[in-house]
Amino acid sequence: MTSRADDLDGRPGSSPGEALPGGAPRRVFLETYGCQMNVADSELVRGLLARDGWVVVPDPAEADAILVNTCAIRENAEERVLGRFTQLLQHKQTRPGVQLGLLGCVATHQRERLLDRAPWIDLIVGPDGYRDLPELLRGGTDPRIEVRLDRDETYADLAPDLAPGPRAFLTVMRGCDKFCTFCVVPFTRGRERSLPAEAVLEQVRSAVGEGKREVVLLGQTVNAWRHDGLDFGDLLRRVARVPGVERIRFTSPHPSDVGESMIDAMAGEEKVMPWLHLPLQSASDPVLAAMQRGYGLDEYRRLLERIRERIPGIAVSTDVIVGFPGETEADFEATENFLRETRYDFAYLFKYSAREGTRAWKIEETVDEAEKGRRLERLIALQEAISLERHREQVGREAEVLVEGPSKRPPGHVHGKTRDFKTAVLPGDGIEAGDLVRVRIEDATAHTLLARPLGIASTLEGVGRSASVTRESGRPEGDVTSR
Repeated sequence: MTSRADDLDGRPGSSPGEALPGGAPRRVFLETYGCQMNVADSELVRGLLARDGWVVVPDPAEADAILVNTCAIRENAEERVLGRFTQLLQHKQTRPGVQLGLLGCVATHQRERLLDRAPWIDLIVGPDGYRDLPELLRGGTDPRIEVRLDRDETYADLAPDLAPGPRAFLTVMRGCDKFCTFCVVPFTRGRERSLPAEAVLEQVRSAVGEGKREVVLLGQTVNAWRHDGLDFGDLLRRVARVPGVERIRFTSPHPSDVGESMIDAMAGEEKVMPWLHLPLQSASDPVLAAMQRGYGLDEYRRLLERIRERIPGIAVSTDVIVGFPGETEADFEATENFLRETRYDFAYLFKYSAREGTRAWKIEETVDEAEKGRRLERLIALQEAISLERHREQVGREAEVLVEGPSKRPPGHVHGKTRDFKTAVLPGDGIEAGDLVRVRIEDATAHTLLARPLGIASTLEGVGRSASVTRESGRPEGDVTSR
């Protein structure tokens, strides 16, 4: 899922480290690619630079520094980054004082090759080096590099500059200790470390003070959060006690870290939303073992059954990778059958792509690209049909929608999320972003619930828990047409 954040307003540049004429603030353009963790990191960077006197601008042509926050998860990440920097280089050619900076996971993963191929990049900063950004931007003309992985860095003392909207994404832990063979995250973001509970609660209180109605707790393995004898279920319960919080979500958990404390918190806290993303990756035990996922299919199935029993009506989504080295047709069919049996509300479906530096990098691939594509299309078609059925089950029911903003179409409509994270589109007369609206579901596509407003409400008791879908390209954002 690729997001892009281009922010606020602007003006042209100065030489590196110099104050602007007349004492005007320096201006930074920040572009973000990748997961929600990257978006949250960019909010952290914005807060850091704002405290150092920088102003964020919406156009790289107006900026003194151009920063791109990158993601290394998907294949060809390096080529995409270089392609984007080649476009941005024009600003440095016309205004030599402009600084170009590479942030994020690609900075950690591909720093040597990137410097060889793009020596005009001024700074390369990994996810644990953002605290040094203000000083690095005041540096000299040589490339400045800060890509160390710091097992103690949590940024717990730094306040992010939250993006507009009713939802706040708050990082509660960083890094990952799972070392799945296909994943580069432990090598680009380091080992797991958790923010103290009080630091998380302070971020939540601050977000509520800015008018946020929903908080999303983030981590590569968010439910591995531990601090001072508290576990993730304890953290959910404490966040639910913060005055003003109305909705709580979290992503992405790992099945191996789902314990009774977390399930109890989800079942017992009304503010914890009835949606769980529970990555599967494959329904074949041999493939799961090769991926080093840490669980077998029976263990995963029992966990999912327990969650659905304890939290009736909960929406569940998942991740699936097809074409992992060694995956046979029988392995793939096991995954296909499990999706048919389990009826996920939506799923992120991907072709395997080898990532340099991972444990699977040196494993010989056994599934060619054409076959990967065939398997992926079969799963997409299956999940689309299931999601459409799940959505149509909601027609005639009532739901509560947190409105996020105008819908892409039809004109005059707004979109938002139901409690179980389904995208709903409704007429926008008199409705603003941040409103909690009671609706009746009147129609549905595989991606969207089409709703009629019944009234704006601060709370809604007894709301039915509904359903939605996603595909490889990411969650829909209010698009009412099937895709």
